[in-house]
Amino acid sequence: MTIEDDIAFLERVPMLHRLGTGALRILAIGAESYAVLSGQVLFAAGEAADCAFVVQQGSFTLDTHRAGTEETVVWPGTLLGEAALLAETQRPATVTAREDSTVLRISRAMFLKMLESYPDAAQRLRELIAARAEQWASEMEKVRAALARNTGPQ
Repeated sequence: MTIEDDIAFLERVPMLHRLGTGALRILAIGAESYAVLSGQVLFAAGEAADCAFVVQQGSFTLDTHRAGTEETVVWPGTLLGEAALLAETQRPATVTAREDSTVLRISRAMFLKMLESYPDAAQRLRELIAARAEQWASEMEKVRAALARNTGPQ
């Protein structure tokens, strides 16, 4: 793939497309492509996370190892570990290739350097995170209200 192909691909990733072409060019140049064989673990739950991965080809299962939860399957265009782009964190799930696959690795250091160089991209990312936080707060309020209805006087 050419850099232009990588930029076009990254533009289709929901969180990344807001960054703009210049910022995506930096990510496309700095990202590393890795082949992951069928059955190979990309990362395991509990590991320290210093990067995110974008699925380019193939598919992966995400397993949180929590009772009562099913594995999730992700496909090309999925950003895995986006929180690791902004902060030190641990992997919440084990991610395993379902078939021979390819991922782009985006390091936190490179991502943060890109944000420093593209303040407009950083602002758009802040707005996205703020909108998500607002949505999460609204969802949590709905859960709180439902719990209050279910545990109220009987």
